[in-house]
Amino acid sequence: MVLGGFDIVVLVGVALVILVLFAGIKTVPQGFRYTVERFGRYTRTLEPGLNIITPFIESIGARMNVMEQVLDIPTQEVITRDNASVSADAVAFYQVLNVAQAAYQISNLENAIQNLTMTNIRSVMGSMDLDELLSNRDAINDRLLRVVDEAVGPWGIKVTRIEIKDIAPPKDLVDSMARQMKAEREKRAQVLEAEGSRAAQILRAEGSKQSAILQAEGQREAAFRDAEARERLAEAEAKATRMVSEAIAAGDVHAINYFIAQKYTEALSDIGTANNAKIVLMPMEASALIGSLGGIGAIAKEVFGSDGTQRQPEPRPRAAAPSRTAPQVNPFAPPSDR
Repeated sequence: MVLGGFDIVVLVGVALVILVLFAGIKTVPQGFRYTVERFGRYTRTLEPGLNIITPFIESIGARMNVMEQVLDIPTQEVITRDNASVSADAVAFYQVLNVAQAAYQISNLENAIQNLTMTNIRSVMGSMDLDELLSNRDAINDRLLRVVDEAVGPWGIKVTRIEIKDIAPPKDLVDSMARQMKAEREKRAQVLEAEGSRAAQILRAEGSKQSAILQAEGQREAAFRDAEARERLAEAEAKATRMVSEAIAAGDVHAINYFIAQKYTEALSDIGTANNAKIVLMPMEASALIGSLGGIGAIAKEVFGSDGTQRQPEPRPRAAAPSRTAPQVNPFAPPSDR
């Protein structure tokens, strides 16, 4: 089939229309933004979805990812304020907020954010001591985030988070820190042990104090009761003595016998229980005591009379001289001495 000139023109026109349609219709995926340039100059930003631009006049400039992205910060050496060398690495999260600024205000955006973060890590960590550096990671992260976010603001970037992943001191410094930590723990253990011993001694002293107080109170109570018992015994002795005295004054011979026998028995008991008397030789019999009491009673009868009234002594005739055949016998002596 031979095409004429008109047919060729129609085909060329259809092809141009299709080409224009493909050149003017642009589809932007979700999470991305495209910039539109007219003769090399930025004009607008295409949102996600179907968009139409002017073919051959406008073109797509930069295709920017507006989703939050993660950027790994490589390990670097940092010298702290107390001249300790440590190795630190981090991770940064950022998001493009202004596509035009991110596309046309900075070249090689990721490299710029990476170097800016590394520089501020050295500045922030270098202004801190090693102990402060190891124990205040949250403070370091906050300072880094504030400084880096302020620096990338003109680029249309928002740094959402910066985290220090690892801080690695040199091996010799780690060994020194381990020895220091061990010494601190041993010190705390000794302090706790000393405090425990001190508390135990205090408790023992308190217990001894309470024991001594209770013992003193017991001794005081015992002494009080002993004194009270002696007082009552003395009262009983006084009462008994008064009753015996009254009975003697009334001429009761039995009272005299009871009183003398009681004192005599107590004296014998004291002699037998004395500490310095290991052996006691008493040349008397058990009946001698009764005989002595009988003799004492007879004397009392002679003195007071059988009715209890005191008699006047009668003159006695002079006794004849004792003969040699009749020895004189003491009626009050024990039978063994007679």
